[in-house]
Amino acid sequence: MAVKPSFRDDLRVYLQPRVLVIFILGIASGFPWVMIGSALSAWLQEEGLTRSVIGYFGAVFGAYSINFLWSPLVDSIKIPILTRWLGQRRSWILSCQLIIVAACFALSQLQVSEHLHLVGLLAMAIAISSATQDIAIDAYRIESFAVTEGRLQSAGAAMATAGWWTGYAGLGAIPFFIVDSQQWYWQDAYAILGFIMLTIAAVVLVVRKATYHQQDSDGQLAHAGLLGRLEHILFAPIKEFFQRNGVKFALSVLVFIFLFKIGEAFLGRMSIVFYKEIGFSNDQIGTYSKLVTWWVTILFALLGSAVNLRMGIVKGLLFGGLAMAASNLMFSWIALVGPSEQLFLSAVIIDGFTSAWSTVAFVAFISLLCNRTFTASQYALMASLGTLGRTLLSSYSGVVVDALDGNWALFFLLTAVMVIPSLLFLWHIRHTLTHLESLRDDR
Repeated sequence: MAVKPSFRDDLRVYLQPRVLVIFILGIASGFPWVMIGSALSAWLQEEGLTRSVIGYFGAVFGAYSINFLWSPLVDSIKIPILTRWLGQRRSWILSCQLIIVAACFALSQLQVSEHLHLVGLLAMAIAISSATQDIAIDAYRIESFAVTEGRLQSAGAAMATAGWWTGYAGLGAIPFFIVDSQQWYWQDAYAILGFIMLTIAAVVLVVRKATYHQQDSDGQLAHAGLLGRLEHILFAPIKEFFQRNGVKFALSVLVFIFLFKIGEAFLGRMSIVFYKEIGFSNDQIGTYSKLVTWWVTILFALLGSAVNLRMGIVKGLLFGGLAMAASNLMFSWIALVGPSEQLFLSAVIIDGFTSAWSTVAFVAFISLLCNRTFTASQYALMASLGTLGRTLLSSYSGVVVDALDGNWALFFLLTAVMVIPSLLFLWHIRHTLTHLESLRDDR
């Protein structure tokens, strides 16, 4: 009988080079959200735009919701010259990052009040490029580990989460500190964001290629006609997913994914507007909602992964979801009390902990369900469904706050309730998921 690894052994896997590379790519994945999320929301708010308009700008995140539509292209199309040099995954990652850099520099030359539509188009360009980059990054992560390396896959999910929050919260604090100095403007902040993204892109050139697990698929395509190739690229990943899991279970999984992060997204979309309306400064927002959240999330992403290895993905999702919903009530407390720095610190620590725990379990959950032949396509399909629930509905978050006459306490209470339907679906499919996880661990 195999000896169960110690907790120290669980933590030691994070030092493996393959896992550390995932952390770097996680930074690249999270950083564009600063450009089209918190930084853009703060910029628009300072320009005097309404909550509803700021909320509507969140519709650009819809690109993450539908990126599964072009994810088969990331699996099959080779970018001239770059693919031969960098490999399938890194060539797509680098190309997307260069587009993000160009759009960021373009934003640094604009006045929001005079070029609002162009700002929206550039934000959409960043969102589409970032969503495409995520397809390749997620595929790279999954393909970096063998099917039998379940512990490394879980560690990779944790490091991807830690890296994402490093890009979003750690680096995301930079524009708030820059603008709060009174000597720099948001345009200057976007120029610096562009240079940072360019530096991250340079790192992609030196990381190693992932093991590419599509030989069988490529062989089938080589002997297929044009229509056969098109059908395989577009429909085979979806068909295989439903055939392997059964229609009932597959649909239950997809509904759970769609619903799980809606409440968190509603909170996140309006959080910067809330902080500024309640009376916090840009410096306080950068310190607490970015830097503190960054370190808290990294710490609990790593610890949460180790705990999830022991309790299993299903229990990790259940406990993480309930904790995530409860943590939203802290923001209701701030809304009632006012701009208390002590409450702000407590809220971001608790929210960072619950968000990290639930996200690590969520990423591991999706990775568990992917077939290696269609890694990019199937992961993108499931991840984009989760993003669809978060972006399609949360773009109306400003409208909800306005409809509540600015009652932020009630708004955050509603975001806490939103997680309950997804947990009911998870409870319904818990036995099948536990069985799938046991098969992976026994290989």
